[in-house]
Amino acid sequence: MTDRPFRIIFMGTPDFAEVTLQALLDGPDSVVAVVTQPDRPKGRGKKLTPPPVKVLAEQAGLPVLQPTKIKTQEFHDQLAAFEPDVIVVTAYGRILPTNILNLAPHGCINVHGSLLPAHRGAAPIQWSVINGDPETGITIIQMNEGMDTGDILLKAAITPDENETSGSLYPKLAELGGKTLLEALALLREGKLTATPQDESLATVAPMLKKEDGIIDWSKTAREIHCLIRGLDPWPSAYSFLEGTRFRFFAPEISNKDPEAAPGTILSADKRGLLIATGHNCLLIKEVQPEGKKRMTVEALLCGRSIENGAVFTS
Repeated sequence: MTDRPFRIIFMGTPDFAEVTLQALLDGPDSVVAVVTQPDRPKGRGKKLTPPPVKVLAEQAGLPVLQPTKIKTQEFHDQLAAFEPDVIVVTAYGRILPTNILNLAPHGCINVHGSLLPAHRGAAPIQWSVINGDPETGITIIQMNEGMDTGDILLKAAITPDENETSGSLYPKLAELGGKTLLEALALLREGKLTATPQDESLATVAPMLKKEDGIIDWSKTAREIHCLIRGLDPWPSAYSFLEGTRFRFFAPEISNKDPEAAPGTILSADKRGLLIATGHNCLLIKEVQPEGKKRMTVEALLCGRSIENGAVFTS
């Protein structure tokens, strides 16, 4: 138990982690340094771009470390010089070595975007939507050498909306993550934070997504495809092919209509959307992105292109 603010080193990279860092900056503790990934080329011009966490850290006047290697003694000594009480990690993007995990008196605490032990890995938010989880949330864990296998310190759950996408869920969980972290740090200061081992029998994985994960198998149920489209929105997005052209799909709606046609068959194409047969029930697609074009409503698509009933989407 302590009355003084913690000295915190924060490790994170994307905008999800940026929200956590902002919560720490607004909280009672002291962020003494920030570690993030190196700047990367981005966009068509491949301009070297700093991670969101670096931008915020520099605005706050914090020291920023961007090591290319984190298993060196030199990097360990750099961190040790800041004399942290605890290291907070959110979507940093690398597995930490043992000497860093054990560097601070309170070790490393991770903010993870799922209700562990479900969805361990790099893409927990997307996979929770893809799997149709009725509940998701944030888990604060005491990090160990494994991938999101540490003891659970605190959880906070939310119920996703029926048409939630990973893109719309992302900022909700980012905000919840910052709030839950502050609660955990307050309990840690009071000596009231209890560590609970994860139930390995309930563990699932959430690997990094690939473009190939977006290929739609129309023989699956409308519910399964509905979840896939929402889980991969905005990236890498779910897609299929019509007459050699790739179409990415968004804004799906389940129709209980009997398909009465082979999976992937277009039953109707009008201003409401594309009604497509699946392995069970039908799916109404209200927005698409044809290859080489911007995302648009089906109504806008049909203004410049004719789509015949009976045409079939293929993988």
